[in-house]
Amino acid sequence: MGYVLGLRCRECGAEYEQQPTHVCELCFGPLEVAYDYDAIKKNISREKIEAGPRSMWRYADLLPVDGPPSVGKQVGWTPLVKAERLGAKLGLRNLYIKNDAVNHPTLSFKDRVVSVALTRRASSAIPRSPAPPPATANSVAAQAAEAASSAMSSSPVTGAEQGPGAA
Repeated sequence: MGYVLGLRCRECGAEYEQQPTHVCELCFGPLEVAYDYDAIKKNISREKIEAGPRSMWRYADLLPVDGPPSVGKQVGWTPLVKAERLGAKLGLRNLYIKNDAVNHPTLSFKDRVVSVALTRRASSAIPRSPAPPPATANSVAAQAAEAASSAMSSSPVTGAEQGPGAA
């Protein structure tokens, strides 16, 4: 992560070292990755990105990971679909929508963030993936299986989910 300086709160600007956290301790705002944009400008070019693999990992230099991907090597590179009618309604001639319904392995846009998170976890001391929200659990399970890694998932059970006659 040569280009990552640390984390910065989007709300108050507080800065943090790289660590597995996502909320500012001062204002509870979201933390974002803070990059060294001068170094990026000197070392990354359009040509370098275009020469990368036909997946989201062509942007690896811009992702908060160390080393090559540990999972999700086929994630990304999903097509753009021209949305002519929606574009016309919005007054746009060239509106395209990203079709992540063909993403790997679970046909979800969540495969992107999960592959970055699990690759990041693989290069850190975090022994197990945290329990994801239910809608993300499918991607975590599929990519953890690809890496022969452990993952944990949980979701609340309501009466309706327990089935008929459940007490």
